[in-house]
Amino acid sequence: MANSTSTSISTTRTAIATSSAAAHSSTSTSSPSKHDPETGYHDGDIAFLLLCTVLVMLMIPGVGFFYSGLSRRKSALSLIFISILACAVTSIQWFIWGFSLSFSPGVASSGLIGTLNNAFFMGVLDQPFVNNAHPIPDLLFAVYQGLFSAIAVVLAAGAAAERGRLLPCAVFMFVWATLVYDPVACWTWNPHGKGGWAYAMGILDWAGGTPVHIVGGCASLAYSMVLGKRKGHGTHELNYRPHNVASVIIGTIFLWVGWFGFNAGGALAANLRAVVAVATTNLAACVGGITWCVLDWRFERKWSAVGFCSGVVAGLIAITPGSGFVPVWAAVPFGIFGAGLANYGTKIKFLCNIDDALDTFAVHAVAGLVGNILTGVFASKAIAHLDGATNIDGGWLNHNWKQVLFQIAGSVAGGVYSFIMTALIVVVLDLIPGLSLRVSEAAEVLGIDDSEIGEFAYDYVELTREVGIDGGVAGSIMDGVGETGSMFSNAQLRQQQQQVGRSASPTIASAAGARAFTREDTKDSAIVFGSGQPAIYG
Repeated sequence: MANSTSTSISTTRTAIATSSAAAHSSTSTSSPSKHDPETGYHDGDIAFLLLCTVLVMLMIPGVGFFYSGLSRRKSALSLIFISILACAVTSIQWFIWGFSLSFSPGVASSGLIGTLNNAFFMGVLDQPFVNNAHPIPDLLFAVYQGLFSAIAVVLAAGAAAERGRLLPCAVFMFVWATLVYDPVACWTWNPHGKGGWAYAMGILDWAGGTPVHIVGGCASLAYSMVLGKRKGHGTHELNYRPHNVASVIIGTIFLWVGWFGFNAGGALAANLRAVVAVATTNLAACVGGITWCVLDWRFERKWSAVGFCSGVVAGLIAITPGSGFVPVWAAVPFGIFGAGLANYGTKIKFLCNIDDALDTFAVHAVAGLVGNILTGVFASKAIAHLDGATNIDGGWLNHNWKQVLFQIAGSVAGGVYSFIMTALIVVVLDLIPGLSLRVSEAAEVLGIDDSEIGEFAYDYVELTREVGIDGGVAGSIMDGVGETGSMFSNAQLRQQQQQVGRSASPTIASAAGARAFTREDTKDSAIVFGSGQPAIYG
């Protein structure tokens, strides 16, 4: 009886969808055949994709705030800066040749890379981009997709956390986007002619499971491997908690909201398929957050906010390749398995003995792989056809058993290509005079914010000056700056800090004779002043 009822409901929904698609097709047919920017496009679709573009833009600083909160204070600003720097560098690269290499009509016969026909956005304005639903202007599609490239670059460049120089990192962004992201985006999404090889094979990737997350995660692992471990890796020096959980939560909110544009925009039209993408995105995020939180609870019997945020992001990543292909209920296993396996994936860096400081590989590459495989299981013909035009063979739900194999092949190809190419890029860059990847040990101890930027996420300098005026003390000197980060910029205090010594003792000493606290006493938060009392700040 249940099966009969389910079949009846499914048949009814299919009939409604078919009727709706027919009406949609009728409306499209009545549009002018010439693609005039004033009359040939649907204003609602343009407005919808413009909104999605703005939402995706929010994700870039979202990644920065998320990573900044996970790091130590002395490098907090650098990670936010890297995110917006990546947006600028990648947008310029995308304009010069990135879009052309990824989506130009003249795809190489191998299906690996596009041509330079659209370099500098030549011919990219009011011509329609190939779209199964209503056509959209090529320029709008180019801007929208450029932000996908920027997010992938942020993920890869995040590997420079706490020990990488910014100039080589910026050069890396440009080169990596050209040699890694653009080819993978081309073979995954380029629909022109025979299309990219993965697109032609029928590999399903709605919004970037492979080009953004697997590729970005594997690149981060390779970058971290070549860059080397942070000072104190494997010792108590790096056994710290995220310095600002509020920043992690803010970053998660930016990402969660932005992800609606990231996934729903893949429909390239304001239609029912975009609605399904929104629904699956939100549900997978919720399930993923709770899953990770429960898994972390088993260790300390605490409900970790950072764990919840990590699970939300893992759930969002997992549903990305399938959000426009799978029914809404399928978002539940996407969230459970995406967050659960990413949680256990955080152990991989220890097995590989690589200092992936922000767990980018575990969260993005592992959850992306899980999402790709589950898309092969739950992809549905009916969901894909909600736009009235897309036809796929579906996944296991439609008895297309080989789809999972296609999904695995695409995932492995993207991940292996990204890891190898990234390793080669960073090795070559490191050999170029002036582009050595890593800061000196002294600069690493001081903190990337001070040594590379000269500015701070938290204004400890003014705080120290005020205490010095009011209390007649110069301030506190910190062993190795520790987890609290760099607080001082005047030469006198730095000279005193060098006299105290940074490398051997975990003690925080005061230049004015304050009593000493061990790092275990002060954890990651206290600042010791001449009065001998821990500060309430930071």
